[in-house]
Amino acid sequence: MSAPRRTGAGLFAQDRATTPLGTWLKIASGEPVEIMAYAGFDFVVIDLEHAPLDLQTAYRLINSAAALGTVPLVRVPDTTASTIQKILDAGAMGILVPHVDTVEEAAAVGRACRFPPHGVRGAGSTSRAGAWGLRPGADYLATGNDDVLCIPQLESVEAIKAAPRILALDSVDAVFVGAADLSMSMGSTPASPEVLELIASAREAAHTAGKLCGLAFGDAPERAARAVLDGCDFVLLSNDTSMLAETARGLVTAFREAEGRP
Repeated sequence: MSAPRRTGAGLFAQDRATTPLGTWLKIASGEPVEIMAYAGFDFVVIDLEHAPLDLQTAYRLINSAAALGTVPLVRVPDTTASTIQKILDAGAMGILVPHVDTVEEAAAVGRACRFPPHGVRGAGSTSRAGAWGLRPGADYLATGNDDVLCIPQLESVEAIKAAPRILALDSVDAVFVGAADLSMSMGSTPASPEVLELIASAREAAHTAGKLCGLAFGDAPERAARAVLDGCDFVLLSNDTSMLAETARGLVTAFREAEGRP
């Protein structure tokens, strides 16, 4: 049975019955992306910022996710147009861009995601994104402009203050609030009242602009569900390395306790 075809824009469709749920991929292997797809995650974010993944590995993971009906997004390591173009040519259905602090930075990222006249992305229709040249040119260009998600990460007080102007950009589809980096920049914690207030401000700015705001919650699905009730629009839970590490530690601990040793 073939997997359903999904797109970046479809991930955030208004008629979705459930909240889009994703996880991070950090392991340079094909098995984790398959496991996450079979487990039921709606999307994965291939992490080129905090993991030792190269472009070729990302290329393979993008293909595996898409083939299994899971939307492949990529967190890019920088904001250069050349990096973004290669990731989109590889078939990614959207990008998360870390540390976007100003509307000017967000606008530059948005232009890198879109073809002219909306942006500066170069045409590469013989890539995977263009089905190796087999997709009609007009369809390739329309898909590149309409179905690719551009999601700046807001990770500083400056970024939160700029959120209304960032979200007013046509090229920005949603924002992701990096609560960990935001709180570190404030000398605080993700659960502190002042950080929660800033997160709520970003969420309100997104909704005012008719767009979405997402958060990550580690291994805390209950907190993620409460955040959705408060208006969070998409969430990420844990990542492949942490899932493996926590399960491994739990098994060892349970065995030692059952064995009667410390």
